[in-house]
Formats: sequence, structure tokens, C-alpha cells
Amino acid sequence: MNETYESARALANKLSDRKAEDITLIDIADKSSFADYFVNATASSERQLGALSDEIFDSAVELGLDPKGVEGQKGSGWILIDCGDIIVNIFTNEVRERYSLDKIWSDCEIEHID
Repeated sequence: MNETYESARALANKLSDRKAEDITLIDIADKSSFADYFVNATASSERQLGALSDEIFDSAVELGLDPKGVEGQKGSGWILIDCGDIIVNIFTNEVRERYSLDKIWSDCEIEHID
């Protein structure tokens, strides 16, 4: 496994530790020019959404990644953390179903994280 995968997996594990749900790690490297991995997760509430995004931003820095920014706001139902080759998407259940990123990228290798 490569270093980018290991970092993506570490972020996915952090989401799991913090009780995020339905966590997927999607290898988009062969289909995308903007990133190698998506890490997608569902938060049970807007409050958890905000807490998870703060935790992932801090964890990315600890892993030596350089988070380029955070898109979305608390209350929006979706927060994206751009870590360069890794994009972390944290959704509320309703917003995740609406945008269906896992289905859009279903032709890529998808790993489900417990």
C-alpha cells in the first residue's frame, strides 16, 4: 500500500472511532485528475458533522497532510475537507442520499470501513 492510501485509511479509521456511519474509502486515482481517494462518511446530526470535520482537519495536519481548505458550513449537511490527494466528505444522511457520490464513483474500488 502507498502512503496516500495509508493516510486515507487513517482518516477513515478516525471517523470510525468517532462514531461516523457508512464510511467508504474510494480509490479514484485512475478516474480523476484532482485526487486519489475519497473518504465518505455520514454524521448522525449537524452537531456531529461539525465535530467530525474539526477532528478530521486536525488529524490531517497530524498526519503531515496540508488541508487546503474546508468547503461547506455547519448546517449545510455536507462538509468537504480538501487534503490534496485525499478528499474527505462528511454528510448528513439526507444530503448523502441526495448526492449519491458512492453511486457516481461505483466503477472504482470501494472499501467499506467498520
